[in-house]
Amino acid sequence: MAIFSRTFRSGLLLGLLVALIVAAGAFITLDRYDTQTLKRTVKRGAVNCGVNAGLPGFSNKDANGNWSGFDVDICRAVAAAVFDDATKVNFIPLDTNQRFKELQNRKVDILSRNSTWSMSREVDYDLTFAAVSYYDGEGFMVRRARNVDSALELGGTRICVQSDTTTQLNLADYFRVNNMTYDEMKFGNIGELLKAYEAGQCDVLTTDTSQLYAYRQNLAKPDDHVILADIISKEPLAPVVRQRDDQWMLIVKWAVYAMLNAEELGVTSKNIDEALKSKKPDVMRLVGTEGTYGEELGLTKDWAARIIRHVGNYGEVYERNVGLGSKLGIPRGLNQLWNAGGIQYAPPIR
Repeated sequence: MAIFSRTFRSGLLLGLLVALIVAAGAFITLDRYDTQTLKRTVKRGAVNCGVNAGLPGFSNKDANGNWSGFDVDICRAVAAAVFDDATKVNFIPLDTNQRFKELQNRKVDILSRNSTWSMSREVDYDLTFAAVSYYDGEGFMVRRARNVDSALELGGTRICVQSDTTTQLNLADYFRVNNMTYDEMKFGNIGELLKAYEAGQCDVLTTDTSQLYAYRQNLAKPDDHVILADIISKEPLAPVVRQRDDQWMLIVKWAVYAMLNAEELGVTSKNIDEALKSKKPDVMRLVGTEGTYGEELGLTKDWAARIIRHVGNYGEVYERNVGLGSKLGIPRGLNQLWNAGGIQYAPPIR
């Protein structure tokens, strides 16, 4: 009986120990993936947004410290939805190598930094890409004097590429599939990449096409360089958040979708006051005069109206930052709305 009692007690103690270990593990997991981003953001009084240190048209700071760009406006849209004030954003420049880790470490609430959505990035870093804000693809820039019309004419050339990126992998795949050779010139950051290209160390510069348009503006003679029409990869760019915080992910996702729906419905920053009087069901649900969609996100009824008033709809954001009327002059292409020849498409608010 005594032996049984000791065995029972030992088993009970072991069971309690295992339970404590499991509970501790669960606590650590919950602490790592705590779902309080919105509460922390409201308490802080601003959205912490990770951006590119300097990519004209997408994320750039002027001499007075003012940030502007397409990716910048994504974060401003979230701030507008949460605070009714698009200026309540702390912009934190992050380089390519640190961007995902700093999001993991909660240095930023959102990463809005020309980052390609891929399976490995979500799985390896425990992150979620909220919604495609810009459909991009890898392209090539060459000197106009070379008289090159197609990427298929680039065999045997020296190509500048940033190391440890999807760009480098896409480049290798494209040349292998087309039975072409090339000399890879790898550089750790964009600054070195541009200097090497402009100095003639390579014949071709490859990266996302949107970035090529931006980087061309930084060259001494932009008109001496041409961006080829060839697109060799799918590069869906999207704002990124941490996993296991569904509320925050939904807020960021629907901030993007609100801007797309607004453009489709013809609601702009200039006519938002008229839209608030509309009796059209789709418009009423968008601006919050019908339904409780904002409250279900943890926001207010007019969350989307705030975004449109302070930041604009998707078309407004695109055109002023990177569109044909901007310095970059990038055609809408795939980023045109689905009913205008593109593939930008937002689920309905209903």
